[in-house]
Amino acid sequence: MPPTPHFAFAQASSQTRPLHVLRPEDLPAFLTGAGQPWAGWLKAAGFEAGLGEMRLLPAADGNGVAGAVAGLGSELARRRLRFGLAKAVPALPEGDWRLEGTLSEADAFEATLGWLLSGYRFDRYRPSRKPTPQPRLVCPEGLDPARLLTMAEGEALTRDLINTPAEDMGPKELEAAVEALGKRFDAKVTTIKGSTLLRENFPMIHAVGRASPREPRLIDLRWGKKGPKLTLVGKGVCFDTGGLNLKPSAGMSLMKKDMGGAATVLGLAHMIMALGLKVRLRVLIPAVENVVAGNAIKPKDILTSRKGLTVEVNDTDAEGRLVLGDALAFACEEKPDVLISMATLTGAARVAVGPDLAPYYTDDDAIVAALEAGAKAGADPVWRLPFHDPYDSVIEPGIADLDNSPGFGFAGSITAALFLRRFVQDTRYLHFDIYGHSPSDQPARPKGGAGQGARAVLEGLPAILSQAD
Repeated sequence: MPPTPHFAFAQASSQTRPLHVLRPEDLPAFLTGAGQPWAGWLKAAGFEAGLGEMRLLPAADGNGVAGAVAGLGSELARRRLRFGLAKAVPALPEGDWRLEGTLSEADAFEATLGWLLSGYRFDRYRPSRKPTPQPRLVCPEGLDPARLLTMAEGEALTRDLINTPAEDMGPKELEAAVEALGKRFDAKVTTIKGSTLLRENFPMIHAVGRASPREPRLIDLRWGKKGPKLTLVGKGVCFDTGGLNLKPSAGMSLMKKDMGGAATVLGLAHMIMALGLKVRLRVLIPAVENVVAGNAIKPKDILTSRKGLTVEVNDTDAEGRLVLGDALAFACEEKPDVLISMATLTGAARVAVGPDLAPYYTDDDAIVAALEAGAKAGADPVWRLPFHDPYDSVIEPGIADLDNSPGFGFAGSITAALFLRRFVQDTRYLHFDIYGHSPSDQPARPKGGAGQGARAVLEGLPAILSQAD
């Protein structure tokens, strides 16, 4: 596993330079006040305080940089571009900086987290010959630096795992990543793999992964001895060819990210353990490769799941819900207070909400309220989709209890979520159907692997877990 980048805040000193953060309406007062020495320069440079717009301020003697100004833009601009202020960070010279200006707590949080995330680099396969100097920020007063650093490190772990090609991030390597995380936080990690999955009654995990020479496995991390029981389940399909329902090349090109659910729950687990939250945490990751071989599962095969439900396989490319079904049933045997699954499960979710939103499902209104508040606090947008009960009959093929890929033609994310819900009982349940990938470079979110929903869950956890018995 590639190392998680190290993030750090600067310490305030006489060498710390100011970054004046201005809304457009703040600019006239700045130019006649603190910014008066640079008023002519800023006007000539066309600075209008648009979101992420930045200009360096020359020292009085013309030798060096005294500071900088950056635009916060309008409220509409900030709604339309998350972490917009982070656009300014790469253009700042090396050194220590502090934010100055009237920022709300939410704006200061987003600006600071965006600054940290802008420092992420994935250079395992193309290391820089020279370290790139990075500007460092003094954490603004009123914010929790440890929490912000932990969020950034958890996100970096998720990105590293997703960005690593399947050749170097198969089931064994994903297991090693979990073990490394467990060692760091003194968590216990156990694994069931290969034919032992059948003996231990994980038939669907085994069936999906048996065609690969890289053994399928179920990875189980446990941490914490006090507090509510929180179980996270992440889809760990390390590469998905589609199986015998083979994907076309365009559909296969991003499938190294099909373990994005596992990567995201590991990033969230990192945050929970690093912050020392009072929970009994469990992380379950069914880790497999879905490839083509003579012993691969076939269309119309019927599998008997751990829960005893039979499943007709009408599409071998709908394998994620199969491995999650066994893992969810296993998780529920311990009756966790809250169960959360995360998976790059359906293209239908992307059609519905695009790549930037993390759609989620739950029947629990208290979880909804906590999660929506957490999403706003964590600059991590989510969107609720329904467990629409009238569609339940769609996933019942008649020949078996469940159909993994009904020919309904509509609501693919909803029917997949309803399929997973059949394996859950005696717990409060929250499911995310995430994308796990940024398709283009965005401020603080470079093209490539991306976590979704983890910060929203982290910020909402106190309220979610307060409902636990």
